[in-house]
Amino acid sequence: MKYFKRIRTDIPTQPFLDEIADVSDAWAVATGRQDKIAVQREALAIPLRGLRKSKLFGRKRRDVHESRWTTGSVDYPLARAFIEDVAAELDADLSRAKIVCLPAGRKVYPHIDRGEYYKLRGRYHMILKSTAGSWMKAGDEEIRMNEGELWWFDNNQVHEAHNDGDQDRIHIIFDLLPADMRQKAAHATERARLRMLEDA
Repeated sequence: MKYFKRIRTDIPTQPFLDEIADVSDAWAVATGRQDKIAVQREALAIPLRGLRKSKLFGRKRRDVHESRWTTGSVDYPLARAFIEDVAAELDADLSRAKIVCLPAGRKVYPHIDRGEYYKLRGRYHMILKSTAGSWMKAGDEEIRMNEGELWWFDNNQVHEAHNDGDQDRIHIIFDLLPADMRQKAAHATERARLRMLEDA
């Protein structure tokens, strides 16, 4: 397959699910994703890492490389440790991350993740809960990802997802900046900073 690659299998998922269940109204704390991104309107999200607004430098959000742990991420130490472990294993830098719930019968509509941020990064899905297997399509390829699996996929292709099961589908979704792209990201940020200073 060109657009999907399975990285790990047999990851114990219940501890992560317990961690989410221990947080009161976990899915209701942040609704920006479904409120502002039309193709994601049927999904719920718990932000773990987000962009640094102080580093916008006049750029669109999709072009901002810098990210940080959210305040609420302290409630999810297992999820944080997992992402850090994968980043270390792949010699990559942490970028944006979230836990996403796609309720039964809901979908993520076809789209491409456009922008400089996405061009330089890999997108990963760790499947925490998916009783029917998580159907996903990227380009002309379709797969079903199973609970306890970690996948990379190419989100620069048109992609979509549908929960055709009868229970919530829950993934940890995160981006990683490969070592060979660090310099490009740093240069892009510095160029944006200098442009902002020149325009001031």
